[in-house]
Amino acid sequence: MRPAKQSVILQFFFAAALVSVAARGAEPLGASSCSTSGCHGGAGEKSSQFVTWSQRDVHSRTFSALTTSRSARMAEALSIPDPASSPRCVVCHAPLATVEPASLGAGVEASEGVSCVSCHNLPDGWIRGHTRSDWTHADRVAAGMRDLNDLYTRANTCVACHQNIDPEILGTGHHPALVFEMDGQTQDEPRHWTDHTQGIGAQAWFVGQAVALREVSWALLNGRAEAARSAPVAESLGWLLDRSGLDFKEQPFGDAAQTPASLASMVEKADILAKKAARTWDPAFATAALRRLASTKGDFSPGLQPLLIQASRADRLVLALDRLLAAMPAATRPVAASESLDRLFHLAQSQPDFDPAAFSLELGRFSGALGGVSVSAGP
Repeated sequence: MRPAKQSVILQFFFAAALVSVAARGAEPLGASSCSTSGCHGGAGEKSSQFVTWSQRDVHSRTFSALTTSRSARMAEALSIPDPASSPRCVVCHAPLATVEPASLGAGVEASEGVSCVSCHNLPDGWIRGHTRSDWTHADRVAAGMRDLNDLYTRANTCVACHQNIDPEILGTGHHPALVFEMDGQTQDEPRHWTDHTQGIGAQAWFVGQAVALREVSWALLNGRAEAARSAPVAESLGWLLDRSGLDFKEQPFGDAAQTPASLASMVEKADILAKKAARTWDPAFATAALRRLASTKGDFSPGLQPLLIQASRADRLVLALDRLLAAMPAATRPVAASESLDRLFHLAQSQPDFDPAAFSLELGRFSGALGGVSVSAGP
């Protein structure tokens, strides 16, 4: 199975695996099994992960989103009787709801939302040994724990629910469209883990964008995305990676280029690129990418591209500039560039009244404000 296909429907395979594990009486699936004071529910620096997740992490509250009046209206439009029990909704908002309550184990509630097993993988092989002092990280991964230190693996774990939504839920149900940006979203997470990934912010951003391009291309190719909504996303992601300094020039972009053959090619190329960037990364690339992207004001000339394409490019561009600027050492980060970026964010969010000329002018100011500072490998 290709990685793109795997992550597009990862939610559904994961739900089936949960049912299988519960049915054979395997290890408990809920966060409650990790919450004792002797494990991850204590007060020490390395044992307070459960408290951090349960009290501060929005993932612990994803189920409650299905019980709001807004969700009720969305469900009514989609002819879903109850979003809190519909597989179409709980597959991302509450994966444990796909398992019969009697099979979950004592104290396990589907209402805990996206919990430990969703990210760290089914616990059969690793739960009993992962606390052993003689086990290395490699030992835990070999036993089945998901290697979230690997950026390619992390992106594949997150993108399924952070970008891929059934087009009917987006259209008829009016679910908010999601944007997958791995670095920024990781930085926004309250830390319930020991961070071994400091200094790789720009790399995480890049791997995430390549995976996002792979996913939206696969969805368009396989009829899992509405072209009117997703084609500009695919185009803007391809444009972004191209302008970052990658050689995508042999692959044209735009609506006319999104044929089955070109989309299939993009799926393969983006996946290869994501794997390569996750394993080999030159810190100097962050500086080069920031400067190249900051110098794209000419791509936002009025009439050069359809307005929707330019607006979509601007939306992705400001996110990229934000992460690459954050990769600068704080002491050398130009204040003027940060202020200009705030204005770029405002201009990019002015859809459908996007003004290419105003955005181009401000992008020129941002480029000038960068001066001669350099960027490190990450934040």
